[in-house]
Amino acid sequence: MITTFALTLMLLLLAAGMPAPASAQAAPMPADSVRAVLLELDEAIARKHEFHARKEARIADLRRRLHYAADTLEQYALCEELFDEYLHYQADSAVHYLNRRLSLLPSCGQDDLKARAYIDRAAVMGVTGMYAAAVEVLTAIPTEKLEPETLVEYYRACRSCYGWMADYSLARQGKRRYMEQTDRYRDSILLVDDPVTADIARAERAALGGNAEEAVDILRKYLDGEGADEEMMSYLNYTMYEAYAAKGDTARQAYYLARTALWDLQRAVREYASLHKLARLLYEGGDLDRAYAYLNCSMEDAVACHARLRSLEVTEIYPIIDRAYHEQEAHERAVVTGLLIGISVLALMLAAAVAYLYRWMKKLAAMRRDLSEANKQLQEANRDLEQTGRIKEVYIARYLDRCVAYLDKWEQYRRQLEKHAMASKLDALFKDIRNDQFLRDERKAFYRDFDKSFLELFPRFIDSFNALVQEDGRLAPKPGELLNTELRIFALIRLGVTDTNRIAHFLGCSLATVYNYRSKMRNKAVGDKDKFEQEVMEIN
Repeated sequence: MITTFALTLMLLLLAAGMPAPASAQAAPMPADSVRAVLLELDEAIARKHEFHARKEARIADLRRRLHYAADTLEQYALCEELFDEYLHYQADSAVHYLNRRLSLLPSCGQDDLKARAYIDRAAVMGVTGMYAAAVEVLTAIPTEKLEPETLVEYYRACRSCYGWMADYSLARQGKRRYMEQTDRYRDSILLVDDPVTADIARAERAALGGNAEEAVDILRKYLDGEGADEEMMSYLNYTMYEAYAAKGDTARQAYYLARTALWDLQRAVREYASLHKLARLLYEGGDLDRAYAYLNCSMEDAVACHARLRSLEVTEIYPIIDRAYHEQEAHERAVVTGLLIGISVLALMLAAAVAYLYRWMKKLAAMRRDLSEANKQLQEANRDLEQTGRIKEVYIARYLDRCVAYLDKWEQYRRQLEKHAMASKLDALFKDIRNDQFLRDERKAFYRDFDKSFLELFPRFIDSFNALVQEDGRLAPKPGELLNTELRIFALIRLGVTDTNRIAHFLGCSLATVYNYRSKMRNKAVGDKDKFEQEVMEIN
């Protein structure tokens, strides 16, 4: 649907672009007023079924009262009310109750009632498009005996019939004759006592005579005041539309047609001219969606009412608006199709981009995993290097100290032997030479120093080692020892010395002893025996 801003702009442009008489220099119609009344009309159309439901309830109540009415005049009055309810709502039902009224006339015995019944017959004939027959019925009514109120209805019916015949007459001469008759009956209305009816007729005559400003001034006092019923408000607003149509004020035409349509819809009538004329105005202004909706509403109501005139009026403009509406729909579908194709292409491109990014994200994730793994390995290698460095630092420092100490001790041992030799103490010399206690003490000191250095590097070695073997194979040093021979074998393995010959040479024992110790502990392993020594090398 056209946007509110666009509709407002369209109406203002129409109001500004249409030429107006020099005497009519009124201020432009506020755009907000037009927009508000159209929105109100949209809501009323949406609620049309509610208005019809209320009318049907009133009709049902009247029919129920008619069913139980015993008095003829009461029956006649109820049939008249039902006729009024149905006249502009459902013409065939109006005819039914009119015929029932006519059947009751002999019992009522009032000439005025008969005249009113025939005026109503002409009215319903006009609604169904039987204009010539309606005029025949009206001309047969003796007007000299009519009550003033009935006479007003008679003049209004004649004016309406001749007006309709003038609207749909193709011959110029016939059209002029019907217009003259319409003016004559409009002048007759001016002679009656009802001021509102007379003023409406006066305003019509002024508008048609080119004096639109006078018509507006006459009608404004009723529209600005209070007390008029719904039907009268509909007539007043429609006549105001005709006045502004004479002035060429398009915005006000739309406003008062919309007000007229609101009153028509709220009165639940189906025979009206306001909505399809408003649809034409909106179509010419570019509001195609509203024009199409209003025209459909008018067509639906005219068909339901059997109002031939209104159906013809709607069908004159309906094909044009319908074609334009469907062309607009086709254009919108083409635009939507183009947008959908564009969106589909973009979606495919986006899907390809997502797939491409997903592929690279997977590669990046794999690279990150590889990098993380490499980083872990590097950290592990750094720890190993750090530990190896610590081992080398500790053992190099200790064994340098040990070498210096050995040199000092061997220097003392040489001097002692030199003293024995110079003093010719051969027995003492041979005794010192044959004595191996010195070597045993040094070896013990060497192992104690080794054990101390190793346990400083790996303080939890014994517990970690015993956790790798079964309970019956766990090792524990004797009191006063730091490590025993078996533990020293695996301590050397932890330091990276895995060669049996080197281990046996280091510990001063046989190859068989070292081999047996290694095999024994491997067989006592808790886990995989082949990986036992590897697990020992990983102890921290």
